[in-house]
Amino acid sequence: MAEGSTKVVIAAFAGNIMIALTKLVAAALTGSAAMFSEAIHSLVDSGNQVLLLHGIRRSRRPPTPDHPFGYGREVYFWSFVVAVLLFGIGAGLSLYDGWRALKHPEPVESPWVNFTVLAIAAGFEFASWMVAFREFRRRKGDLGILSAVHRSKNPSVFIVLLEDSAALTGLAIAAAGLAASELTGDPVYDGWASIGIGLVLAVVAAVLAYESKGLLIGEAADRRVVDGIRRLVGEERRIRRPIDVLTMHLGPEDVLLNLSVEFQDGLTARDVEDAVCVLEGRIRGQYPQIRRIFVEAESLRTRRDRVERQVQAG
Repeated sequence: MAEGSTKVVIAAFAGNIMIALTKLVAAALTGSAAMFSEAIHSLVDSGNQVLLLHGIRRSRRPPTPDHPFGYGREVYFWSFVVAVLLFGIGAGLSLYDGWRALKHPEPVESPWVNFTVLAIAAGFEFASWMVAFREFRRRKGDLGILSAVHRSKNPSVFIVLLEDSAALTGLAIAAAGLAASELTGDPVYDGWASIGIGLVLAVVAAVLAYESKGLLIGEAADRRVVDGIRRLVGEERRIRRPIDVLTMHLGPEDVLLNLSVEFQDGLTARDVEDAVCVLEGRIRGQYPQIRRIFVEAESLRTRRDRVERQVQAG
């Protein structure tokens, strides 16, 4: 997980920083609002990749007495920060610059510079997008893209993929706005292109914030993993039935499992201990992302009594 995620983020950062500098020069030479918005977009993306790399590095720290479950959620926190920055800075500045260009339209000078830069930027962005898409496709299995994004527990990969997709869309909008301004002689289309880029960034930022928020506050493991754990519990003859299978992602590849089971009657303490050891070994062997397993002995009657007490307590 870590190597693939880091590779994706580094590839995106290298491409975005080169593209941002090129776009800034082009915007300064031509005065294009759309090109300036694209430059801001690339700069924000570059900063976002730095934050993601920072989050990945911090998430690898070992557990401490103050943080006994480790720092895996650092990735989720910095992913949420990325979404906020993308909305606040990227979308906000693009929308403002577009509005300013509509209020005070100015002709774009040397449009061939912009088209050349857009073509070069598209090449870099597509290369970065392919790196992210290959890693994303490897992880998503047979799921659709939207379902895979929603179920993914590794935001660093789908954030880069969505950012690069937004970047390619923004480049197309900028090219269309510049072309329309050049063909009609009306610079207002350049301003509308800037606003269009801002709206694209706002939508992507909202999606990223929503997905990152769910991971940050705690999401269960994939339903297929939970069902697989139930199956393994059911195959252990010394266990009558699973009561609760509670999971929570502490990081992209770090899952906490709290397992409540009802043991068969007449077992000795040694039998229970052996059953738990066997079950933990089978679960970890099939699902290595489950790092911590807590097994609790409980009966259905005990569980019902506990739930009733919780309801009565309010």
